[in-house]
Amino acid sequence: MASRDDELYSEIGRILFESAPENAKMIFLDAELSPEGDHAKFLYDYINTKGKKTWFLPGTPATDRLLLDKLVELRRYYAVNDLTSGKPAWHGCLVTVDLENMKINLDYRY
Repeated sequence: MASRDDELYSEIGRILFESAPENAKMIFLDAELSPEGDHAKFLYDYINTKGKKTWFLPGTPATDRLLLDKLVELRRYYAVNDLTSGKPAWHGCLVTVDLENMKINLDYRY
């Protein structure tokens, strides 16, 4: 059985996959969360099949809300389960989704 953080990573990856341009092979989300978790700044980029990196906007504003909810839940999970290595809860992250290898990576900013 997968842990809740693994489920959240999977859900974040799925949301990004579904919102990315069709020719994307890598997706990047630079997220900056408010301390209260009620809003965020998102920057979306992707690398296409020709190797060119460019920005994109998801097709629906609901994508931002879904990602905010999942990222806030993930941050709370990290804090509650003492996974911050003694640091305060992270406030931002860079999410990388490798569509060719179906892998997701999150680099946190504290």
